[in-house]
Amino acid sequence: MPAALRTWVVPVLAGAARVALGGLWLNEGITKYRAGFGSADIHLVADGAAANTRVPDYFAAFAEHVLGPQAELFGFLMPLLETALGLGLIAGVLTLPAAVNSTLALLSYWSADQLIDQYPVMLGLSVLVVAVPAQAGRFSVTSLALRVVPSLRRRTDASWRRWL
Repeated sequence: MPAALRTWVVPVLAGAARVALGGLWLNEGITKYRAGFGSADIHLVADGAAANTRVPDYFAAFAEHVLGPQAELFGFLMPLLETALGLGLIAGVLTLPAAVNSTLALLSYWSADQLIDQYPVMLGLSVLVVAVPAQAGRFSVTSLALRVVPSLRRRTDASWRRWL
């Protein structure tokens, strides 16, 4: 692979994918806040999972025993999670954990048969960021902090940087 490709093109494209994914998540979270998303919405998902034959048994059991009984908690946590994923991915903070959580959240939504048009795109972007986290985080708040603050470079060995 040519040096210019490794040095600039791949990190710019992977970073753009990370930021696009973050923007999509931020939009999801803000939309839920504006719509007053809460326990009633979670109950709709949980009740829908019980009646939907496309929902796998593991998710139907989760919806019945965890999601439904804890609807108020999940009604609060889901918009918070989506907004935090969006902000973290846009800034490039904890890029790999954010992309992994993005993937898991999308697979959970898919299991609940809550598939909307942008979710497959978001899943593809999530998998891309998971595949090349160092390149996706090259132009980020974290990489800037590692360059500017010498003590962070000494404390953060190279094997842990990919998580940032």
